[in-house]
Amino acid sequence: MLALLLAFQLHGPGDHPSGDSWFGVDKVKHFFMGAFVQSVSYSAIRASGGSHDASLAGAAGVTAGVGIGKELWDAHSGGTPSVRDLIWDAAGAGTATLMLRRSVR
Repeated sequence: MLALLLAFQLHGPGDHPSGDSWFGVDKVKHFFMGAFVQSVSYSAIRASGGSHDASLAGAAGVTAGVGIGKELWDAHSGGTPSVRDLIWDAAGAGTATLMLRRSVR
């Protein structure tokens, strides 16, 4: 999947004509940042004594907050807010959650 995403970006430096394509370096960054925030948040909550399920839920909340916060920042600082970015954030968080669900409790 990652190779496919990168292949879409290799066609050239430009993005989708509308300015927000579904595939590109920015979307890969959102995917991995969502996974990273989910994993680190889960680990921090778990280390502070949270149960496995509570840590997953808390991490999902933190990840959603970070993603939404980033898009709000873009909206107010001259950037380009994007629902597609949020979807890629959620996909990364979901992937991390699937992996964490299978981790040792």
